[in-house]
Amino acid sequence: MPLSSLPAAILSHMIAINNVPPPPLHSLPRLKMSKYIDYGQLNELCHKRELQSRQSSYNILSADYMFIKQYPKIFLKRKTRLPNLFKQEEKREPTKDKELQLQKPDDSHNIAIHVKKAHGGLSLYGPKNFEEKLVGLLNILKKLPIYRTLHEHRTVWKLLKTIPDLTSQLTDEYLKILSKSVISQTWVKGSTVVGNDGFYIILKGSARPQTKVYKDVIDENESTSSFISQNFQGWFFDENFKNIPAEMHTPSSNPKLQQWSAFGTLEVKAQTDSETKEYTVITVEDCEILKIPAKDFSRLKSEKLKHENKEKVKLIHNCPYYEEWPTLSICKLAALIKWKKFPPGHVIVESGKIITFVAYINSGYCNVYRNIIGLMKLQPKKVKKIQKLVCMGTLKEKESFGEISILLQVPFTCTIVTGEEVEMAIIEDKDLFGSLGNS
Repeated sequence: MPLSSLPAAILSHMIAINNVPPPPLHSLPRLKMSKYIDYGQLNELCHKRELQSRQSSYNILSADYMFIKQYPKIFLKRKTRLPNLFKQEEKREPTKDKELQLQKPDDSHNIAIHVKKAHGGLSLYGPKNFEEKLVGLLNILKKLPIYRTLHEHRTVWKLLKTIPDLTSQLTDEYLKILSKSVISQTWVKGSTVVGNDGFYIILKGSARPQTKVYKDVIDENESTSSFISQNFQGWFFDENFKNIPAEMHTPSSNPKLQQWSAFGTLEVKAQTDSETKEYTVITVEDCEILKIPAKDFSRLKSEKLKHENKEKVKLIHNCPYYEEWPTLSICKLAALIKWKKFPPGHVIVESGKIITFVAYINSGYCNVYRNIIGLMKLQPKKVKKIQKLVCMGTLKEKESFGEISILLQVPFTCTIVTGEEVEMAIIEDKDLFGSLGNS
């Protein structure tokens, strides 16, 4: 009877397996001897333990204890190797031929070099000159302010701090905020630039004013100076602009606005045609002009004024005697406030005098002293009157003084001296009485 296909396949597979020879024998890999174990000491220690354990069961414990105690000695101590001393090789002076090779790479096959030279471009090698750095600054100003990085905003701010017409009338805080909104404009030759909507600084090129009258950046009063703004030698203080002098231009009989000259105003107001001409210039060549919009400055000034008024109202409201006052009354007082700083040890008011202002302490503290008359014993049955200032307490932040002395016109009974630098919000008596008279 023939076998089916499946049992026949299994039988043939079993026969094939039996005919396969066994695999050849392989020797075990040799153990690698450690360099940090003393094998002679280890064999001796094991031999001692074996001898002691054969004698009695008590010696087994002592043998184990001896083995554990002596076991650390089989390890060899590693030798500490100190690092090699570094010998600074003397720098060899390069030969003249090598110096010439290092000065400038071979640009005979560089097409970009020839294209730049053909078009009067800037050099690709060596340190950047003033024109290259000015190009980098113009590229920053061409960007919209929202696309500039923090480093670029800082570069523009440091540029504005080098312009005397701005620094003489604006604080660093104003300039830092304005630097985030300034832009650069390109004007072709013969263009008429009307500067009644902002303050303009010529970064590249030149222009000619229509009149010789110059207005201040902020003030409305005319000055007798030339239309050309203060000529100066500006410096860029930045990683990319270091000790680079701007060109100086002296006014002549025919005034001309050169690089770094300024014109325009930051005052936002309705102007007549004659006033508009006072801020108008005509470009003599293609110009790149930096513009500070007057609207941005006006918005910044109003925001700062609102913030200051808010701080004044908050300061008065936090003083103990004004906590129950209505906000409208406090706002009237806040409009009369002026900020003032006093150095340490300054006498604000002396005892027996009427103070000339009401003070609200914003920071720092004042010591309150009072004249005390006492008796000092000199000899038996003889005494002498002495006068001494005794500290009665302190006036701290968010405290006020001077209201009763001004309103009732009574002298102070104490002397007030600043204990450290103190910033106060003060209301002078003439402003206070003027406000009371109007109300």
